[in-house]
Amino acid sequence: MRALKIATIVMGVMLVVGVAVLAAVIAQRLSARSSPQAPVSVTLNEPPGTRIMGIAATQDRIVLELQGGGPDRVLLLDPHTGAQIGAIALRP
Repeated sequence: MRALKIATIVMGVMLVVGVAVLAAVIAQRLSARSSPQAPVSVTLNEPPGTRIMGIAATQDRIVLELQGGGPDRVLLLDPHTGAQIGAIALRP
């Protein structure tokens, strides 16, 4: 009977500690995910007459469709730094 009481107390303590650890991990992950990023300012070095015809964004890329000022092209930008990652020239 005494062993049953000890086992019950130990399992109860383990249950409470486990729930506390789980709640702490969930709170930490939610707070890390919602941290706001500082705004990024970007200046594109494109020739005069260039127009942005379309924009698409994902978590790790911003895609700009550009027309005018030369052949049509697509620019890939990093949303965190504003740096140009790549460019794709489109045939007319």
